[in-house]
Amino acid sequence: MTVRLQRARPGSPELQAFVDELAERLGRSVAVDDPLVRMVCTSRHFGDEDPVRIGTLLQGRADNAAIRHVLAQGVTRWSRPGFIDGRDDLGLLPRYVVPLRERGHLLGLLVVVVPEKTLGEEETAAIARAADAMSAQMYGEQIAADTRKADERDLALALVGADVAARITARRHGKELGLLGAAEHVLVTVVQLSCGTELVRQSEAALWAALEGFRQTRTAQGLIAIGKERALLLQLRDRPPGQDEIAAQSARILEELRTFLDPSADPVIGVGGRHAGLDDAWTSYEQALVAARAARRLPTLKSIGDWELLGELAVLLQLPEYVLNASLVPKPLRSLSEAHGGDRLRDTLRCFLEHAGSIPRTADTLGIHRTSLYYRLRQIQETTGLDLDDGAHRLTLHLGLRIEELLAPGADRTL
Repeated sequence: MTVRLQRARPGSPELQAFVDELAERLGRSVAVDDPLVRMVCTSRHFGDEDPVRIGTLLQGRADNAAIRHVLAQGVTRWSRPGFIDGRDDLGLLPRYVVPLRERGHLLGLLVVVVPEKTLGEEETAAIARAADAMSAQMYGEQIAADTRKADERDLALALVGADVAARITARRHGKELGLLGAAEHVLVTVVQLSCGTELVRQSEAALWAALEGFRQTRTAQGLIAIGKERALLLQLRDRPPGQDEIAAQSARILEELRTFLDPSADPVIGVGGRHAGLDDAWTSYEQALVAARAARRLPTLKSIGDWELLGELAVLLQLPEYVLNASLVPKPLRSLSEAHGGDRLRDTLRCFLEHAGSIPRTADTLGIHRTSLYYRLRQIQETTGLDLDDGAHRLTLHLGLRIEELLAPGADRTL
């Protein structure tokens, strides 16, 4: 799969003119970045270029380490201009940064390379005047962009909604607008942030930035819907995606979010099932929500859940939150946990069940003699009162172990 470069939209000619005029007046390199420190437009060099600036021009954005350094200075929360320190190890010279705001909204960052970290009064005055003009220009552009994003969001949400008539209407409308191609294989990915995430506008921008590179690729055409703490990417593909392809896409999205957002956002990704028609987009969406719930609850998934890899957990995670509690753990399994050596016996049971009751493979995995394994299995049967040769009894114990995983300390119970 070929992914388009993750970068901000190019600045308008009007914004570019403001940048060029200010740079010529100052005799310094000037750029405008979006709130995620992705370049929107930039001036020519004035002999003050550094490796970060050169790399940004070549790649369309600074590398993740440089972006994290700038965001760590808190620039998106600044109410007034200030300097950020350089970093020799990143190849970054000091910069003077002006938050570009209009009506309280952060629109971007005006960045001037200032190696000496000092500016004269005339320079700061010129920068302030230019910043006011840029903010007004960018505000108008953002209103238009927000309208387009809202229309796309409404279309995507209708396609995955519960209303059948609305889905049919949305599909027809999307095709009329050219937003839905002929490809029919559908996949929905959901991204969720932790509740209470601060800087809502910043998080929405980060969600869009992480997903936008996957809207149009060689093999996929998609739609994005962004909310305060959740986003979805609906992709139509000309062929079913491979597992490695989906894993790589999810990892890339997660990497982008972790670059742009504070660790407290704690993003997780849920990938829905792959379906053969757009009519099943709503099914893939519901499955993606379950997969995201799994990603939040199970640390072993490393923040990425995939419906098609969840197995029996996909069923358990569709239970209402108030039901998914310790009362679901079968009494025989609770008795085993409370018995002397219960942890060892429970681990033995889990290994035995995951190896389909194979004595040789279980003993080998546990690193014990078969005689010892038989002894432990007899203890398990005596303690639980269940027969490990009985398929129904095995299923009861195995589901109980899976429920315990979902209830383990550290598993989030808020989704």
